[in-house]
Amino acid sequence: MQMTHSFVRVLALTVCAVLPTLAAAQQRGAPPPALAPRAAALIDVTGYWVAIVDQDWRWRMITAPVGDVAGIPVNAAGRKLAEAWDPAKDQADGKQCKAYGAGGLMRIPTRLHIYWTDDATLAIDTDAGQQQRLLHFGGTPQGEASLQGYSAANWYKEAQKAGFGPPTGLAQPGKGGTLKITTSHLSAGYLRTNGVPYSEQTTMVEWLDRVDDEGLSYLVLTSVVKDPMYLSDSYVTSYEFKREPDAAKWHPQPCRIIPPPVKPAKLDPGTL
Repeated sequence: MQMTHSFVRVLALTVCAVLPTLAAAQQRGAPPPALAPRAAALIDVTGYWVAIVDQDWRWRMITAPVGDVAGIPVNAAGRKLAEAWDPAKDQADGKQCKAYGAGGLMRIPTRLHIYWTDDATLAIDTDAGQQQRLLHFGGTPQGEASLQGYSAANWYKEAQKAGFGPPTGLAQPGKGGTLKITTSHLSAGYLRTNGVPYSEQTTMVEWLDRVDDEGLSYLVLTSVVKDPMYLSDSYVTSYEFKREPDAAKWHPQPCRIIPPPVKPAKLDPGTL
């Protein structure tokens, strides 16, 4: 009986010694709690930014002529609608904002104000057209189609690989990467201010990168627009924004339609 008590005592002491070690091992092996998207940000995209118009000037800075679809892979149906665009009718119908939907908004010369509304939602306000895009980290599309649609966002980092080993370099906050944005639930709008259309079936994927160089910061936005109704292929563009120090130049303006230049009338050679 004495040996039995001794055995139990030794066993109890052994268990007491081992349990803390097992608990510590479990804690070391357990994954860390997930960070909120704001805390997990791979890059800082917040602040005020201004569009750099160093390409596609004739389509971005002025309203192109009706029917000018150069550079956009429109199909026959899209071309037909673009050639029939009537700015006066859009104005009369109160459709001044059709060119300010998510499908075309970021190509308009504008300033951006990007900020967190909460730990899982980024807002992009534009001074051109006074629009707001909300980027949702998590959740599912809800509600009806709208001008800005529903944008789902996530931080993305390509796995790094050195030599012949497996890819390494998991995404870590503040270590560089990309903000990926997938937008759906869009109402019909224009890819350009001259009425080149996109439909309610449009989806768009964007990648937002930050570049810092010699004390200046830039955002590079690459977008891929797909529309089975009016496009024969993906419409791919890439534009840049430069960071501004503050809101001194922030000057929101409502949507507006600027008619294209009037073509000069053809002269009859007989009148010369």
